Amino acid sequence: MSDLLRNIDGRTKLAGTNKLEILMFSLGMDMRTQREETFGINVFKVREVMRIPDITRAPEMPPAVEGMVSLRGTLVPVIDLAKYIGLVTDGQPEIMIVTEYNGHTQGFLVKSVDNILRLDWSAMRVPPAMLSAELGGLVTAITELKDKRLVMMIDVEKVLAETGQLNADEMIYNTVKPLGLENRTVFFADDSAVARNQISRTLDAMGVKYISAMNGRQAWEELSKMASYAESTNTAMKDMVQLILTDVEMPEMDGYMLTRKVKEDKRFAGIPVLMHSSLSSTSNQQLGKAVGVDEYVPKFEPQKLSQTLARLLA
Repeated sequence: MSDLLRNIDGRTKLAGTNKLEILMFSLGMDMRTQREETFGINVFKVREVMRIPDITRAPEMPPAVEGMVSLRGTLVPVIDLAKYIGLVTDGQPEIMIVTEYNGHTQGFLVKSVDNILRLDWSAMRVPPAMLSAELGGLVTAITELKDKRLVMMIDVEKVLAETGQLNADEMIYNTVKPLGLENRTVFFADDSAVARNQISRTLDAMGVKYISAMNGRQAWEELSKMASYAESTNTAMKDMVQLILTDVEMPEMDGYMLTRKVKEDKRFAGIPVLMHSSLSSTSNQQLGKAVGVDEYVPKFEPQKLSQTLARLLA
């Protein structure tokens, strides 16, 4: 386990190259299908991997939340991923993956961990609709290994939102102030349905129009079409879209690569790019600045998002 941890530590140079590393893991044999599926999580989100410590059970927690563990004096919620997706397996989880997300720490219980897979985001595909439906939208991206195994990237945002680990206070949107300006349109890209919903609700509360895409590649294709149309009609692209908002982690093309393409294309001159990500560490923000990002705001903070948008759109 210690070798794996040493491999996980210090992997911060991949961002901005359209590459990523995935920690692969299993939830155990599915007793219904008799298959053992392989899942993955971005190494950037992994803090450590350990044997499951003593868990303190607590009342009135969501069914998939096993309880809390104390890690170096901090209480951390523990989520059983197999139980979360309703998977009946051939045994109990044995490993806890400690993840850090938007400054919050939580543990995911899994059966076993495999190795770390390094690949290009272009090799990560949007999952087929049938697979998404079967797993309740848990998977945001999928790739095939040389041995024909499929690795499914889990939507951490969805897991945390549905187990009560993210701020789900509906009243927070009531505090978002309308922009009070007409003819403002935001183009945003995010592979997580939970995040897209949060962005949409924030923009709706602000009274701002928007166009959305599910990943960087789709966003670049749509933006390119719009830029071509703008050229053909003698219109400035910045009159059609006033801001581009992008996630970092997305299949096929990540947010760093999308930003680089936008900033290198003169047709998008004058349009700010706002990076909206759970990877909100200083190093990730510096990487965003290196490819031309104008501002950086953490996910699931509608007030901060709306305030930053208002300043840039005004």
